[in-house]
Amino acid sequence: MSNNIPENIENFDDDYIKRLSFIISVIPEKPGCYQYFDSKEAIIYVGKAKNLKKRVSSYFNKTLNNRKTYILVNQIRDIKYIVVDTEEDALLLENSLIKQYRPRYNVMLKDDKTYPSIVIKNECFPRIYQTRNIVKDGSQYFGPYSSIHTARVMLHLLKELYPIRTCKYPLAAETIKQKKYKVCLQYHIKRCKGPCEGLQSIKEYNENISQIKEILKGNISKISRLLFDRMKELSSELKFEEAQIIKDKYDTIENYRGKSTVVPPLITNIDVFSFTDNEKSAYINFMHIGNGAIVQAYTFEYKKKLDEPKEELLGLGIVEMRTRFKSTVREIIVPFIPDIDYSNNFQFIIPQKGDKKKLLELSEQNVKQYKLDKLKQAEKLNPEQRTTRILTTMQKDLHMDILPIHIECFDNSNIQGTNPVAACVVFKKAKPSKRDYRHFHIKTVEGPNDFASMQEVVGRRYTRLLEENQELPQLVIIDGGKGQLSMAAEIITNLGLLDRITIIGLAKRLEEIFFPNDPVPLILDKNSETLKIIQQLRDEAHRFGITFHRQLRSLKQIASELDDIKGIGEKTKTILLRKYKSVKRIREAPENELKELIGEAKTILLINGLKK
Repeated sequence: MSNNIPENIENFDDDYIKRLSFIISVIPEKPGCYQYFDSKEAIIYVGKAKNLKKRVSSYFNKTLNNRKTYILVNQIRDIKYIVVDTEEDALLLENSLIKQYRPRYNVMLKDDKTYPSIVIKNECFPRIYQTRNIVKDGSQYFGPYSSIHTARVMLHLLKELYPIRTCKYPLAAETIKQKKYKVCLQYHIKRCKGPCEGLQSIKEYNENISQIKEILKGNISKISRLLFDRMKELSSELKFEEAQIIKDKYDTIENYRGKSTVVPPLITNIDVFSFTDNEKSAYINFMHIGNGAIVQAYTFEYKKKLDEPKEELLGLGIVEMRTRFKSTVREIIVPFIPDIDYSNNFQFIIPQKGDKKKLLELSEQNVKQYKLDKLKQAEKLNPEQRTTRILTTMQKDLHMDILPIHIECFDNSNIQGTNPVAACVVFKKAKPSKRDYRHFHIKTVEGPNDFASMQEVVGRRYTRLLEENQELPQLVIIDGGKGQLSMAAEIITNLGLLDRITIIGLAKRLEEIFFPNDPVPLILDKNSETLKIIQQLRDEAHRFGITFHRQLRSLKQIASELDDIKGIGEKTKTILLRKYKSVKRIREAPENELKELIGEAKTILLINGLKK
């Protein structure tokens, strides 16, 4: 291959660019793992990312001055990804996928190590230690841990809190009675209570083990609280160096609270299915867990024909995936029992808690993301579809009879009682129509009176629209609570428009939506698209009004400076302000230029006046 590496991705084939650009445009900004496929549908690279969109985009935005990256990118023909909860989960999942698929461009970069786990041995007076080897002997394994440092700190803290034996003696009731073993140094430094000599009962020891299991399962609030209390105690005793050591441990454990949920090492040979749908389609995610890793992950879509129930659709998906991937596992995790005749071939499990529940949640997160991505793709191909969906949602949420294609929002700007103005912004088809924005000077209201000002502005706006036979909005939003809304609604009613226009008020404190003559507000979900559009209108009206208010104050201040110069009248001031916009620029203007603009005599008066 030539040494002349292309400067950017645009140098590749146009169809290739369009396809990958379309995929990248809908990738979520979430943690996860991405997989690159070649033209033969083989995985050639697996990577992890804290932000999938930014990481994948970086391959196609930056200059390709690295030969390996150039070769890799030039072979990519498809991109898939799996969303997880944390960056640590992404690291562990990447490790699992690389071991499973051995992608061509990962082999030389990744070693074959297994991430460490903590084991509680299945024995009398169980030992606890760190290991990379999973042995199916009834022992319990916790992890894996993305960092060996985290595993070591966890072990150290557990042994500090609970006196657990570290010796390898094969303890049993008979050997303890026979006094075969003697206590060691750990007993004398109070890190072990000497079960080898019968100085600690099996009941007390197992109580400690039970508490340790809870902590290793993620219930670490107790250990955090103990460390925090110990840190404060040492600080109050002015033992700052010791307190700092405890603080380091506390910080590490707090960071560990985001403990991995990808695949616990002993969960193996399980299928996981999740389901979501909308009016037209059903989406199903399938994950196969084998050897403590996600071996397969696949999401697909069914087009609904006859409004089939979700149980039937999930059943079809399970048969499809198990046939396609030749799965024969007997344990299947599902969100609900599907409609399928499974006889005794396999067992359905709906987990309520624990690691299997977390696996189901991971699968559900991916199927919901797939559904969202498909929606984004469809809306990119047909932007009108997104607009219609948003407006239909607004119509439903606000109980309107027609789509709110034309929306107007009003806001008062009355800072410190000066220059009272108002603004009206207009959205058409859920997008700003800036040519229809309007400013208003408050004419009939003296002093800061938001209620009366709102009534004046709304009345002037719709009286004029009616007189000029212009298009009326379907929805009017008042930036304010019940007071401003009631004044605006009164005007709308007097104009005979209440049956033609829906009017609402948006209270600032809790983003509550009020309707006229209804004391109970409508509270939408903070992620609601309807609320986001209303907030966008409110913020735009506020920005537009504040900008106008500032311009008026600035012009008023400038005009007052020119008012003090004798011989400079209103006409001359207007000419100067149109040309220079500010007194500073007038001062800096060349004298010859000023003479051409306002004449020699007035220029002399202006210059002398500005000097004073």
